[in-house]
Amino acid sequence: MKIIVSVVLLLSSIRLLPHILVMVVCSRRSIIEKDLDRWGRILHDRPVSGLRQCVTLFVRLMTFHPEFRNLFYHRVGIGGKVLALLCREMPALYIYTKEVGPGLFIQHGFSTVIAAAKIGENCWINQQVTIGFSNPTDRPTIGNNVQISAGAKVIGKVRIGDNSKVGANAVVVKDVPADTTVVGVPAYIIRQNGKKVRLPL
Repeated sequence: MKIIVSVVLLLSSIRLLPHILVMVVCSRRSIIEKDLDRWGRILHDRPVSGLRQCVTLFVRLMTFHPEFRNLFYHRVGIGGKVLALLCREMPALYIYTKEVGPGLFIQHGFSTVIAAAKIGENCWINQQVTIGFSNPTDRPTIGNNVQISAGAKVIGKVRIGDNSKVGANAVVVKDVPADTTVVGVPAYIIRQNGKKVRLPL
């Protein structure tokens, strides 16, 4: 099995040569390297440092994790659309947020729309999540270290505070304080500052 994976990665690295070049010379390289480090820690339980390790992990992620492809193409801008001809984006994963902090991890990104005003550092977004507008101008701001679980909806001009979690299938239309876990429809608080509670938003 390891031999097959090695052959696949070798062949994939050939088609990814333009991607590797763009990653190395891109003005956003430092952010992409932080993305790689976060994905490496989560998926392989090890940090990534140095150009060689970054390129090796980059090839693996671009080959086997289409969610990472979408994030990379988003990072490099219009050039990503051209590169996507060589290595397809994940369908039904849409990133419309201009300002996305480093370290965004997207797990099972199918049927996910990310249209926040801003996303902080080291966030985690699961499948079938909608982060979006309630009208033509109002959309969410996501803080640092926020986790948004499968099926959750975060809609309108709301702020999700740092270190907060939005539970699976929760519907959030009000601000979520920092260090808080919310669940339900409409969402309510079940944990705040490490203590179990049951409070409305």
